[in-house]
Amino acid sequence: MTAGAGASPRVLIADDQTLIRTGFRLILTARGITVVGEAADGAEAVAEAGRLRPDVVLMDIRMPIMDGLEATRRILEQIPECRVLILTTFDLDRYVYTALSVGASGFLLKDVTPEHLAAAVRLVDTGDALLAPSITRRLVERFASGAAAAAQDGPSAHAGLAALTPREREVLTLLGRGLSNLELAAELTLSEATVKSHVARIFAKLALRDRAQAVVLAYETGLVRPGGPGAEASPGR
Repeated sequence: MTAGAGASPRVLIADDQTLIRTGFRLILTARGITVVGEAADGAEAVAEAGRLRPDVVLMDIRMPIMDGLEATRRILEQIPECRVLILTTFDLDRYVYTALSVGASGFLLKDVTPEHLAAAVRLVDTGDALLAPSITRRLVERFASGAAAAAQDGPSAHAGLAALTPREREVLTLLGRGLSNLELAAELTLSEATVKSHVARIFAKLALRDRAQAVVLAYETGLVRPGGPGAEASPGR
């Protein structure tokens, strides 16, 4: 967890529209979440993140001077423990997919309800990825399919996968299909604590930040294929 146990996450809002920033600030503040700053472009977001060290950044994908994708990459290089939530008006957006690939923990549509916005910020602050069920699956399937097709050697094309045990590879495959830890435990007849240990080791071996990157990797390496068995499962926590 990036904020201390029980503490309110500290949030930076990056969007080039003043109305969006003001609205999100009011929504979050009213729900006990601290907004530590705002930024009107990607370069300002990087500078403010470095100065304020927020727990969560709400990042617009399309901004002047520097877009949200590059800003996300730079912020996570500076502050690996920070969580970035991408703001977009389009759910099936290649830029959102790329942002997930470089470490964003999820994305929100800009017409998100106040309750969902606050819940999403609190969720990613705990270290979970925000994976909107059907939208994320369709997003990843659409844009990961080309990378998977290019990987002629299948799952072994990602060198890091060789470091996984057969059980860990099985867990990663099910993660890619969107199973929660509880669902993984039931599927594999393991305790939830054992599943959590497997997930933690997978993340460490493959240098993954969270489940969002695990889903992307599973598709890109061909462990999970678009339209394949389990691909209809809804990505969860």
